[in-house]
Amino acid sequence: MSKKSKIIHNITIGLIVLWTFIITVMVTVNIYQNYEYANNLALTEARVSVQKDLAYRVWVASHGGVYVPITKKTPPNPYLSHIKNRDVSTNDGQHLTLMNPAYTLSQMMHDYAKLYGIKGHITSLTLLNPKNMPDSWERKNLHIIEKTRKPVFETVTMNNKKYLRYLNPLVTRKSCLKCHAFQGYKVGDIRGGVSVSVALEPYDKGAFNHSLFTFTTFLIIYIIGIFVILYAKEKAVLAVEEKIKDYEQNIYTLVHLIEQRDSYTAGHSKRVAKYAVLIAKAMGVSNNQIEELREACMLHDIGKISTPDSVLLKPEHLDDLEYEIIKEHVVVSYEILKEIDIYKDIAEIIKYHHERYDGKGYPYGIKGNEIPLLSQIITVADAFDAMTTDRIYKVKKSVSEALAELQKYSGTQFNPKIVSVASVALKDVEIDKNISQLPMTKREEERFAYFFKDRVTDAYNHEYLASVLLQEDRYKYICGIFLHNFTQYNQKNGWEEGDKLLAKVSRAIKNIPTEVFLLFRVYGDDFMLLTNKKLDNENIISQLKRVLDETGISVSSNCLDIKEKNIKTLADVRDAF
Repeated sequence: MSKKSKIIHNITIGLIVLWTFIITVMVTVNIYQNYEYANNLALTEARVSVQKDLAYRVWVASHGGVYVPITKKTPPNPYLSHIKNRDVSTNDGQHLTLMNPAYTLSQMMHDYAKLYGIKGHITSLTLLNPKNMPDSWERKNLHIIEKTRKPVFETVTMNNKKYLRYLNPLVTRKSCLKCHAFQGYKVGDIRGGVSVSVALEPYDKGAFNHSLFTFTTFLIIYIIGIFVILYAKEKAVLAVEEKIKDYEQNIYTLVHLIEQRDSYTAGHSKRVAKYAVLIAKAMGVSNNQIEELREACMLHDIGKISTPDSVLLKPEHLDDLEYEIIKEHVVVSYEILKEIDIYKDIAEIIKYHHERYDGKGYPYGIKGNEIPLLSQIITVADAFDAMTTDRIYKVKKSVSEALAELQKYSGTQFNPKIVSVASVALKDVEIDKNISQLPMTKREEERFAYFFKDRVTDAYNHEYLASVLLQEDRYKYICGIFLHNFTQYNQKNGWEEGDKLLAKVSRAIKNIPTEVFLLFRVYGDDFMLLTNKKLDNENIISQLKRVLDETGISVSSNCLDIKEKNIKTLADVRDAF
């Protein structure tokens, strides 16, 4: 997973958490509102009930009470015996009794409870009727309403059921004094209250049903939201990965183009990445950093796209000016990659991969821990690959020799800790024996003409012969072809004609039937031929005599076994022939 994809992944998790929080809050608030609404309905029901009761009481009080027939249900009120006309008889012989407002209201509340389940009760701290004795809740709140003159309500549990209890003050009116004046009340006094109890079970059941519907609805919305977030994440990741893929394809195409410019550079970035990752893993570097390191290794030489062929492809040691030019590839690599958003972090790693631990590196000359750790790992891996790969001007080292070289420069060129880890992490790596800077194809051979081809004969020069001899076991035989009296020919015919004759001799040698070979012009007018098949000296001489006929020049040839004669240098060649 790329860094951008990980960011999208983290954002997605954040959005899911946020979405979950929002939905949870909305569901919680909605459920709370459902139950709050249910409580408000119950409170409204209690208030309406009390207001109806009080309205009826006011009507009864405004008429001084009502007379009703004396029956078993409505016997004379013993607590009104102090009223002179409590009981009366009509002309038609009907016997009536006075029902004061409180008594009438009590009767109505009794019937109302049977019909609607709302329990009503007139209560007072100063009793006229013992039936109106307050319970503990009413007693507590009667004291409160005497002071506040305002209704009180509370949710309580009675007989294992929830009720909303509501107590409304009873204000003494003038009509009340007919029955209660003897108790010492005056108009405006709070002489008790009307208490009602509303069962909350039906309201809670309604709130639960609404809450269940709410939960189900929001659950569906939540699932849809999660699906949308995940779908958007997949689309975003796909878009980012496609963008990264396009970037990588373009960048790696550039890297491939650079690596195609010479045989040594080809595969170098992959090998450095391989070695760097082995070191980083052994050092306990995180997986994310290892991935950044791998990409940095793959792209660390991309700046060489701006390096001239005459410098990049030069198979010899560079002079001071050429070395300054090659050093510029680090800055160019950084400048290219820093402009690409997904490679900004990698650019910072590449920027310092040619710095030295002692501060003598380039391009900034920083040292020690000033150099990013991943950059220092690349430095070690880069050097290790350079040492274990054949170059024109040097023979590759073995793994043990390369590690010893790293140890030699530990603390100066390289970070000692990284070298110590590399000595273990790289000790068992296998080096591809086919990695070489020598040309492997006709195209590469022609590229070498810029540096090693003799312009007169189109054969390689003696410098390239010295380089090839360093590559052990590449060729088995070396054949010396020597032209005699060539100086006299030049003196007689001129240097221009001499060059033409040398070119004819070179073409004739190349036409000798044999397997793959390399031809070199050495010492002015002599040639050396490297091959894996021993050539017949007489055949060589016979072929060249046709070219040299009537020139006054003679030819001799001798083929030697390179390994048998232990030929490794130009000096060995001179001594052997």
